Amino acid sequence: MGSGQVTFEGTRPADSFAGQHITVAGLGVSGLSAARALAGCGAHVTVVDGGDDDTRRQTAAVLAEEGIAVRLGDADSLPDGTGLVVTSPGWKPSSPLFAAAGVDVIGDVEVAWRLRGPDAAPWLAVTGTNGKTTTTRMLGSILRAAGLRTAEVGNIGTPIVDVVLGQERGDGATHDVLAVELSSYQLHWAPSVRAHSAAVLNLAPDHLDWHGSMAAYARDKGRVYEGNRVACVYNTADRATEDLVREADVEEGCRAVGFTLGPPGPSQLGVVDGILVDRAFVADRQRQAQELAEVADVNPPAPHNIANALAAAALARAFGVPAAAVRDGLRAFRPDAHRISHVADVDSVAYVDDSKATNTHAAEASLAAYEPVVWIAGGLAKGASFDELVASAAKRLRGVVLLGADRALIGEALARHAPEVPVVDVDRTDTGAMSAVVGAARGLARAGDTVLLAPACASMDMFTNYNERGDAFAAAVRELDSDGA
Repeated sequence: MGSGQVTFEGTRPADSFAGQHITVAGLGVSGLSAARALAGCGAHVTVVDGGDDDTRRQTAAVLAEEGIAVRLGDADSLPDGTGLVVTSPGWKPSSPLFAAAGVDVIGDVEVAWRLRGPDAAPWLAVTGTNGKTTTTRMLGSILRAAGLRTAEVGNIGTPIVDVVLGQERGDGATHDVLAVELSSYQLHWAPSVRAHSAAVLNLAPDHLDWHGSMAAYARDKGRVYEGNRVACVYNTADRATEDLVREADVEEGCRAVGFTLGPPGPSQLGVVDGILVDRAFVADRQRQAQELAEVADVNPPAPHNIANALAAAALARAFGVPAAAVRDGLRAFRPDAHRISHVADVDSVAYVDDSKATNTHAAEASLAAYEPVVWIAGGLAKGASFDELVASAAKRLRGVVLLGADRALIGEALARHAPEVPVVDVDRTDTGAMSAVVGAARGLARAGDTVLLAPACASMDMFTNYNERGDAFAAAVRELDSDGA
């Protein structure tokens, strides 16, 4: 197996796109980034988008001045002469636009990979059902603590095409290594990406309407391991992630490295007496372990976040980062909003915002971090079943407050598996609904409890996104606090 660098005709990677007629699907952030990059490489670019509103027309007018054609209101057929389609991540493989025989479809991550030059920064890649963004940002913090020039890109931050192309042109920041978050959508459309090292944090049913099946979803996640050169990092508590490592075609010498919340075995990272330790990247894995950091250095030190920290540490150590940088990077890291974020203590009750817990797997991890809990849940279920989640959390629950379109599904699971737990059903969908929800939660909670917003559902039935939902929760909690509660 080779070095992982894709080879193209011509003197530069960008030459592979010159002269091609390329259709870009979608006028979103990644689509705009890809369209401009490809046009800059000499491609003939047309952007298609099913929408046709004032915002899209304004964007189309700007692109037209840059020599990029835009077709609005029709996303079901390819422009004549199209030889390659570059899609935004959210477009399903079953989209009519992709039905044309003989036309390859790739995503913006694949475009970025193909634009890399011979001296490009290696990629350390992170995927999984939950925890991707947190782990990637932790990884970036650790890499910076080691004095490395890096950026967090991919599914977060600056579009990866812009970062790679800017570096190759010499008008962007030079990086030693990139921390790359990759969604299952992006991996599906990125067949050539070959990371230095990669991690799959966990696997649970999600986005099955897009992928078609759990097997297809797992297969796309597993693409992140293909061609890895140094380490495939997996979760010892999630056998499916280890299975993906076993199935991956990696470069000779690449190692499987596990992470665990318990004491690690050889070639693993884990936890011993409150210390994060490494038995993978040491001289004698059978008899030695390297202390990396304390559990208290992880913010917040919830079990699933400690797992995130171990995965980030494993990728950093695979890149040669010293132990002290792992500690310093974790200490410097601050989680993004709406991820197990402590809002306030009111009447000796902690109020925690984990609005980002938009599926059952994420909510289960969040609930496992607290006891006893008044759980706020509900929203758009996306076809999920809640029986397993409720059964696992039942003993922790002081009470439950339900909101949102599919709250009845959670209520039915509670009736089956936790019939003794008091439940308040809030059927309001107006802008003041969250205040009613938080007020109901306050009535159920006792001193020492945690009121936890971990909805296990998407937010779009009532809110623009999970950020707005979390903001509404935090505002309602602050109202309690300001009332002198």
